[in-house]
Amino acid sequence: MATETSRSATACDFDCLVFIGRFQPPHLGHLAIIREALKRARQVIVLVGSSWQARSLRNPWRFEERQAMLRAGFNDADNQRLEITPLLDALYNDDVWVRDVQRKVRDLAAPANARLPRIGLIGASRGQSSYYLSLFPQWESVSVPSVEGISASQIRERLFRSASSTDDYLSTGAYHDLPPGVVESVKHFCNQRAYQRLLEEQQLLDQYRQAWAHAPYPPIFVTVNAVVVQSGHVLLVRRTAAPGKGLYALPGGFINPHERLLDACLRELRERIRLKVPEPVLKGSLRGQRLFDEPHRSWRGRTLAEAFYFALRPDQQLPRLKPVKGGDHARWVALADLEPDSLFEDHFFIIQNFLGLPADFGSSSS
Repeated sequence: MATETSRSATACDFDCLVFIGRFQPPHLGHLAIIREALKRARQVIVLVGSSWQARSLRNPWRFEERQAMLRAGFNDADNQRLEITPLLDALYNDDVWVRDVQRKVRDLAAPANARLPRIGLIGASRGQSSYYLSLFPQWESVSVPSVEGISASQIRERLFRSASSTDDYLSTGAYHDLPPGVVESVKHFCNQRAYQRLLEEQQLLDQYRQAWAHAPYPPIFVTVNAVVVQSGHVLLVRRTAAPGKGLYALPGGFINPHERLLDACLRELRERIRLKVPEPVLKGSLRGQRLFDEPHRSWRGRTLAEAFYFALRPDQQLPRLKPVKGGDHARWVALADLEPDSLFEDHFFIIQNFLGLPADFGSSSS
């Protein structure tokens, strides 16, 4: 539904207001914030987080889909003042993420006349805007009352719980949460194969949770991952089953009750990957390890991953990998070919943390 919020430049408090969110999916609360931003600024920059990531229950829609859903809520005049651009997460390095945000805003913010633009950061009260403000003290803060009763996580849960509940939600309650254009986009998405794959992952997750439903405390899982690098290549496996079927992942898995973390990592490389590198050589190539504990990093629930970085000595021939019958397919992937949306869960960010890969992908707008 189009809005009527266009105003002349002289009536605006700010040259530019910045709104950061994931918009999974864009809902009426998001649009209320953008409408307020359009009233108060000549230009509004919407940074769409979690871009260039593989589809998952937490990130079902790609950037281009979310961009189209957002633009459907505004008329042509307002859309001319809206810059909607993708933003890659940097889960384990706030400084990298802040630098990316600063660069995008610097490149997109149009100053009035020759002076420096007046820039503000806008968000919902009781939302994440207070956290964002602490990262961008050079920008003013604009807080907008949140729309009560709307939660993107609850919307996603209703959409992926089952096909029957999705149909009921879209025919009855969706218009209480979502703009009409977004409802139509979601209906179209629910007829695609991508939606069916996410439904299957939700069913698998429900079964997984039932296994520990009667535990006295919510379980915390511990896994290990190996970042094995040689001659500009990293060792990855192609997942053959849900969740994340078809995506690349770091070798690894759950630890056994009576083994140390490094021993578990070496066991995974030996037994599941059949990496033809002697264990003493691997241990001598260990260059670092770190715990990765972003709360939403895994579909399973609270899952901690201890990752080990092995930098093998450069060689003209990469170590051989022996296929394991019925297991994931391992292969060496050139670092230049790594794309965030082709990797499972947070594995791109784990690699990025050890190797310092760039955080900016694609263009500043699309």
